[in-house]
Amino acid sequence: MAKRKRKNFVLDTNVILHDFRCLDNFEENDVYLPIVVLEELDKFKKGNDQINYNAREFLRQLDAITDDNLFTEGTPLGNGLGKLFVETGIKAQERVYQIFPERIPDHRILSAVIEISERDAKVKTILVTKDINLRMKARAIGLTAEDYINDKVVDVLLFEKQHKTFKDMDSSVIDRLYSTPEGISLDEFDLDMAVTANECFVMKNGKKSVLTRYNPFTNKISRIEKQICYGIQPRNAEQSFAIEVLMDPEIKLVAITGKAGTGKTLLALAAALKQSENFEQILLARPIVALGNKELGFLPGDEKQKIAPYMQPLFDNLSVIKTHIPYGGAESRNIEEMQKSKKLEIEALAYIRGRSLSEMICIIDEAQNLTPHEIKTIITRAGEGTKMIFTGDLQQIDSPYLDAQSNGLAYVIDKMTGQDLFAHVNLVKGERSRLSEIASTLL
Repeated sequence: MAKRKRKNFVLDTNVILHDFRCLDNFEENDVYLPIVVLEELDKFKKGNDQINYNAREFLRQLDAITDDNLFTEGTPLGNGLGKLFVETGIKAQERVYQIFPERIPDHRILSAVIEISERDAKVKTILVTKDINLRMKARAIGLTAEDYINDKVVDVLLFEKQHKTFKDMDSSVIDRLYSTPEGISLDEFDLDMAVTANECFVMKNGKKSVLTRYNPFTNKISRIEKQICYGIQPRNAEQSFAIEVLMDPEIKLVAITGKAGTGKTLLALAAALKQSENFEQILLARPIVALGNKELGFLPGDEKQKIAPYMQPLFDNLSVIKTHIPYGGAESRNIEEMQKSKKLEIEALAYIRGRSLSEMICIIDEAQNLTPHEIKTIITRAGEGTKMIFTGDLQQIDSPYLDAQSNGLAYVIDKMTGQDLFAHVNLVKGERSRLSEIASTLL
């Protein structure tokens, strides 16, 4: 087997902020850090967001391996890995500044790539950045640039397909599923497609059909009964699937995907309220994504008032549920009591960092705006008796350095599918209104 040619990889700051362990993922190739990257990391050291944590952890890691060779001959990164260099002698390259005259960090990084490629001409030099615009700039001046794809999902379209439908099933089997609540062993079925743990699907024979789910704990396929949770009734097959897995206490991790208006967060909240007696707290959280130019620091008021505009969609879903239950009834009073006692709490995701999440049901909305590392950090906070629900639209990414393949929601679905405590349901049909459905499809 021919030995692969060594390459030089030049890292942009955003790669490190995305994954502080990135140095372990370049195999036997050498890695270069332009000194401007360290300058930028210094600006991110302070703060409570994930990127601030990543900056601090990377700098600690860098400090642990630093020796006198880091700026000259390179420091070995470990067994089977290449060397790490910090590039300090960055000259302003005419090739860069003729096209991009502005003296900004991105253009200094481009100059560093040229410097390294000319000095080590026999080895291919590649800029690694999650900034699409910087990749375009690099290619415009003849440089090779790539995205950091270590945690990218290969085929995200698999997660956005409609549910499986098994046609031409034996009519007697469908009748048995209706008459056997405990389900029928998977071994008794001759299915033309494989099914995974907690997968939901439809079985049909002419006009007869049944909604079903494969339960890995019993190794049985059982009928799904439509459940009403706090006045919210499923309007299509996928919503019935979602409530089924949301209400199962054996399933500790649930991902609900779908475009706007499909009912992702509403179903998750309604199911959580239905199970409130089984948990010490219901926590709703979402990552803060700036509205226009209004960052947190520019908004008036204290912390609660500052995050209110970002959390409003969660309050809106709670208001929808309240309109579906009798005013002053037991369910309505229960919601009010939970809000007063903080058993039902709506928070910005940044504020739950460091908490141990035990005996609670956590709903993380807009999870497509989280990195894989952020998703992992949240899930590993789960203590005994906790159920975690992630909702989001894989195509509606607000972070400039994430896409449909590299976001945390797609990552967790890819890695967890097949585990008996995990379930994923993709909602296809919009139920907010006919106008919303048409706009979501056509615009």
